[in-house]
Amino acid sequence: MSLVLWFHPLASYCHKVLIALYEAAIPFTPHRLDLADPAVRAELEALAPMSKMPVLVDGDRVVAESSIIIEYLAMHHGAAALLPNDREAALEVRAQDRFFDLYVHDEMQAIVGDRLRPADTRDPHGVEQARAALRHAYAVVDARMSTRTWAAGEAFTMADCAAAPALFFANEVERLEHPHLVAYFDRLRARPSYARVLAEAQPFLHLFPRS
Repeated sequence: MSLVLWFHPLASYCHKVLIALYEAAIPFTPHRLDLADPAVRAELEALAPMSKMPVLVDGDRVVAESSIIIEYLAMHHGAAALLPNDREAALEVRAQDRFFDLYVHDEMQAIVGDRLRPADTRDPHGVEQARAALRHAYAVVDARMSTRTWAAGEAFTMADCAAAPALFFANEVERLEHPHLVAYFDRLRARPSYARVLAEAQPFLHLFPRS
């Protein structure tokens, strides 16, 4: 039975899993979600109670959360190169995966979420805090990438699957300017797996709230 990915082409955490699937050339059936439809939202909630995308369905197995999905693909579906067998190397991959999710992606989401609020409920102080946190994270990544090709070393891993969409959307709210960080971002965008994800997202990118 084919793997089925429940996702949306604009969702950044969905991008993370799509990169892994394309990187490892894993066949799957895309199941695109329109969460504006209450019936679709109810269907997703029945499958994954937190109603968060992406969700991977493998026969009777349901796997949620982007990092866990990629680890599942590494264990069972040929994506082992994204998570090294060496435990120390794998720990670094997981550490960088969490860094980009928590300190780049989540801060970006805080800014985007504020843009979607009614004007009288916005939080300028919270947005500036998120911007400051992003700038700090950028400096950390820039220093790290001065000695690395990819997020966790010289091999493309799950950490880079996390970094690509986090940096892409973060760049829309707080520009990337550090030289090593920008060079790394350029490598990510040129990676065929992520270039494909971006091409497929293109029809939806106008929906991203840029102001």
